[in-house]
Amino acid sequence: MQPRMTALALAATFLSGPLAAQSVTTDAGTIDAAKVERFFAQPGYSPYAGRSFPTVPLWGEQHLHTSWSPDAFAAGTRVGPDEALRYAEGEEITSSTGQQVKLSRPYDWMVVADHSDALGVVASIYEGDPEMLADPVLKGWHDGMQEGGAAASAVVMEMITAQGEGRVPDAMTDPGTQMDMWQKMTGIVESHNKPGTFTALIGYEWTSNYGGGNNLHRNVIYRDGKEMADRVRPLTTFDTEQPRELWDWMAAYEEETGGRLLAIPHNGNLSNGLMFATETPDGKPVDAAWAAMRARFEPLYEVTQSKGTSEQHPSLAPADEFADFEIWDAGNLNVVPKEPGMLDYEYAREALKRGLKLEGELGTNPFKFGLVGSTDDHTGISSAEENNFFGKFPQSEPGPERSTGNAFDFEGRTVKDWKLGASGLTAVWAQENTRASIWDAMKRKEVYGTTGPRIFLRFFGGWDFVPGDALGRTPATIGYAKGVPMGGDLMPAPEGATAPSFLVAALKDAYSGNLDRIQIVKGWLDAGGEMQETVHDVVWSGDRQPGADGKLPPVGNTVDVEHATFANTIGSPELIAVWTDPDFDPSQKAFYYARVLEIPTPRWTAYDAAYFEDSDFAPEVPMTVTERAYASPIWYNRE
Repeated sequence: MQPRMTALALAATFLSGPLAAQSVTTDAGTIDAAKVERFFAQPGYSPYAGRSFPTVPLWGEQHLHTSWSPDAFAAGTRVGPDEALRYAEGEEITSSTGQQVKLSRPYDWMVVADHSDALGVVASIYEGDPEMLADPVLKGWHDGMQEGGAAASAVVMEMITAQGEGRVPDAMTDPGTQMDMWQKMTGIVESHNKPGTFTALIGYEWTSNYGGGNNLHRNVIYRDGKEMADRVRPLTTFDTEQPRELWDWMAAYEEETGGRLLAIPHNGNLSNGLMFATETPDGKPVDAAWAAMRARFEPLYEVTQSKGTSEQHPSLAPADEFADFEIWDAGNLNVVPKEPGMLDYEYAREALKRGLKLEGELGTNPFKFGLVGSTDDHTGISSAEENNFFGKFPQSEPGPERSTGNAFDFEGRTVKDWKLGASGLTAVWAQENTRASIWDAMKRKEVYGTTGPRIFLRFFGGWDFVPGDALGRTPATIGYAKGVPMGGDLMPAPEGATAPSFLVAALKDAYSGNLDRIQIVKGWLDAGGEMQETVHDVVWSGDRQPGADGKLPPVGNTVDVEHATFANTIGSPELIAVWTDPDFDPSQKAFYYARVLEIPTPRWTAYDAAYFEDSDFAPEVPMTVTERAYASPIWYNRE
């Protein structure tokens, strides 16, 4: 038995390639060359030996604000970056309203993305720093924050407006102060970075509100540690509000330090048509250099967060019955109403289609991005769980008053607290829990976003997947062997291939609802160069069949709104399938991404109504939610 056992051990060692025909000497004797050659001619027995691809998604948050963000502090947030990171690691902390809070499960990684504008400075204003209060505007802000309540909320709104209009007092923009605060921040983040256990990525938010509330915000994420990040002062909108100049700054940082950066644009639904426009914010047509810089530095896009989901707008895709999800479309951050045509340049699917068009015109696809989700919470508490939702600002933390409160109020233009969504979260397919591995996965777009649940999602594209590939328990094994993962480009079609095929698999979050269906969304340019899209149901729960209109019947609803419970007796715990594009034209550029839908479950508003006896939600307030996950796309381009 000993020679056989030794050979098995050798098989695990040499799975990566054939063994030359030579004798192997063991403690129990010699295995002759012929036997060795015959043994290694077969694949290794263990399907896991030699596996080098990522095997579990790493869950985290790339967009959280703490008391170091001016607007958060002015609104009453007192949870700082140290507490926020401890919370992400699984500790219980106290919120700014005195409530105990803890995640259901720790995160694997986190980015504290406080605003680079006046980072940490507002605390000095609040505490009465004489140099700050010498400015009458800052004195007024001090008084409003000290008064609290509506007065503090008004200060937040005034800060956003002042920043967007370029009239922030000079005392808040001193470069030396900015650098001091930045180095303190990176020190806090560095103290929480535990490679292999928990990754604290260094980052900040560049907060362009071009033209007064038009959201062009980006989160800048470093691959580097404190020593390198401290060498260059973060860019602020006191320096510029033009995204192109942010990319120039990023390029200069990489040139000077040898480090690496990427930026993640925020939800475009509050940009009033600017996020994916084909002109720069100052009205200049985009060009080849602009497209190349955006593609280089912005590989991802935040498709869902607390201020709405911006995958697609129902008016732009009336055939997509699931496009009408947590939509914020009243106006920009200042609730300035939208004008006709603005929606076309605010949603991810439109941008992905337009990117195919721009690639033909400019040589580079500037909107070739993967999809992530994050909360954008300004409480120091990342809360994407419906039954554990702590709102956007402290005034939106749990309490009966948030049933009628305002999340935003600009001179009477309001958005209600109930419009806030308990969303989103990012899963990264990284090989190890380190800064480098997580950042690299983000850069190659092997990531996906969810509206909160930790749905396990795999998505691969290739040319020869077959239905039998969906029968295994480890879809990634065949997925990586025969195709490319989410975020990738389809390889050129082999001879005889007629259409791409896709392997997609999803597994439910143990704490959330069963799965309703998996869809694959396709966008392409037709023969006339016009943008097209379609949504395919590729696998679903139960024995439902599409109707005459091609639509799949609803999965049903087991939610008991009064008690904020659900039976979970419908849907499936897992879904997996191989799908081949039935309408493929090799001459047409295209992209594909997977969208996974859960069965309906209670929304945070239902949990509030059940918990707070004196909540008073209006009849139009939604009490259920269809949670979902969005895979990063896979692109096809025959060139």
